[in-house]
Amino acid sequence: MVILVRRLWGIQLFRFLIVGGLNTLFGYTVFAVLILLHLHYVWAALLGQICGVLFNFKTTGTIVFKNKDNHLIFQFIGVYLVTYLITIASIKALDYYDVSSLAAGAIVILPVALLSFFLNKKFVFEKLKRKSAHQQAQTK
Repeated sequence: MVILVRRLWGIQLFRFLIVGGLNTLFGYTVFAVLILLHLHYVWAALLGQICGVLFNFKTTGTIVFKNKDNHLIFQFIGVYLVTYLITIASIKALDYYDVSSLAAGAIVILPVALLSFFLNKKFVFEKLKRKSAHQQAQTK
């Protein structure tokens, strides 16, 4: 069993999905605590989202992509904005077929999570590796 877990943990996409679950739990916990403290839901959602994005950036960067470069936060936020817009457009498209918003949200979770993984890998956390490899090649 331990060997299976180690093998799975070695798969970057698997780590991304596990960390994504942790990130979701963190963001919702912040939201829930703020609601229990009687903060208006608009502010609770906003603060939960901000804390969630910052937490997600650190966990996704460090655990999934093994990258601690804080300068990548703006690209990370850009990926969040793109996936948010795609999620909203997908829910709206499914609404056209009379799929409830709850069901539509559930339907798009996995495809959007996979898209998020690939966008983060290509446009956020892999840039540093490409840049570093390019710099090493120039010094040879």
